[in-house]
Amino acid sequence: MRKPNILNVARYIIEQRGSMTTMKLQKLTYYCQAWSLAWDGEPLFEEDFQAWANGPVSPELYHHHRGFFRVDSDFLEDNHFNDFTQDQLDTIEAVLRDYGDSSAMDLSNMTHQERPWKEARIGVSDGERSTKVVDKETMQEFYAGKIR
Repeated sequence: MRKPNILNVARYIIEQRGSMTTMKLQKLTYYCQAWSLAWDGEPLFEEDFQAWANGPVSPELYHHHRGFFRVDSDFLEDNHFNDFTQDQLDTIEAVLRDYGDSSAMDLSNMTHQERPWKEARIGVSDGERSTKVVDKETMQEFYAGKIR
């Protein structure tokens, strides 16, 4: 069974939620990764997030939506993926339930308050560009620590 990539997860989110801003899609994929690390003890996909000024961003996903503010329901339609495990689907659905109604700015602001992004931004000025990777181990520790 092959593992999903971030484009597969982004496509699933679009299939479930429809058109949205690219910032919101970035943050929802980030939280899918974060909670997969916390709940399942493994990454949902291998791609990394970088600590950009507006929060975590996947360069791979950004490459596909660069220049767009919003993506429509046909975005990444060639990346439909049928092999999600039940745990993976449960994680994505929980993220969409808990974060899906938040605005892109609210999601961005939330990531700015959380240790994984903040640690990756150490030494980087507010608003400054950065390609520092948000560490998956830090993500796993931080989000697992929020489980009650």
